[in-house]
This record gives sequence, structure tokens and C-alpha cells, in this order.
Amino acid sequence: MISYEISISIIILPIILLSGSFNLITIIYKQINIWYIFPLLPLSFIFLISILAETNRAPFDLAEAEAELVAGYNIEYSSILFVAFFLGEYSNILLMSGLFVIFFLGGWSFLFLDILSPLLLSIKVVFISFIFIFIRSNLPRYRYDQLMFIG
Repeated sequence: MISYEISISIIILPIILLSGSFNLITIIYKQINIWYIFPLLPLSFIFLISILAETNRAPFDLAEAEAELVAGYNIEYSSILFVAFFLGEYSNILLMSGLFVIFFLGGWSFLFLDILSPLLLSIKVVFISFIFIFIRSNLPRYRYDQLMFIG
């Protein structure tokens, strides 16, 4: 897990250098002319893979790999604890999707449509969350040696 946190930190550095600030609102306003996904396309793919691994989503969910043997963490948690577990997992996905949108897709900005800013931000976050779900449904789980080679 540390290898993905390091790659996330290194990827954030060019974004800070391009925007000239650590402030997230300044990063969004610097992307009014062009989103950072276009000049930093390879970094955006690496960032997406890193946040997938950081949120323990498939194919990087080796912490929950015991689910093939038995029901895994579903045995230990039931009712409200199970709900709290999954609420935390999916709120982490929404947080990471929000960071991806802020860093690479311009946050709420889109062709000077500031009136629809909360709606545009929500649409972008839902789209990145859909990518999380789509990748989980289509890719197999990696072995530990394959995962460390990617990291």
C-alpha cells in the first residue's frame, strides 16, 4: 500500500507546479482554459490506477482475498456493522473520485458554466465512480507478485 501512496504523492507534484498553489480551489481555477488531464494524460492513468489500489478495489483487493475460501469479511460483520463497513468503503471511493476530478478534470468548471457548478462536479464524480465499478466488474484479481511489479 505504501508504494501507491508514494506514486500518488509524486503525481500531485506536477499538478502543484502547474497551478502554482496547494489550494484546491486555485487548482480548479487554473484549469479553466485546459483541464490537466490533456497535458498530463499518462499521469492521470497512473493516478487512477493508484487510487484504485488505495481504495482496495478489485483487481487490487488482496486484503479481502479470503472471500474465495469462505464469505470473508461478510462472516465477521452483520447488520449495522456491515452497513458501516460498506459505507466507509464507498465514501472512500467518492473521495478519491472527487480528488481525481479536482486534479485532472477541472472540478466544477466546464466551458464557463458556473451556474451549474454543483451539478457538473457531481456528474464528473459519478462518472469516475462508474469507472471504479466498471473496472471491478471486468478485471480479475492480481497475485501479490504481479501487484508488486505494477507498484
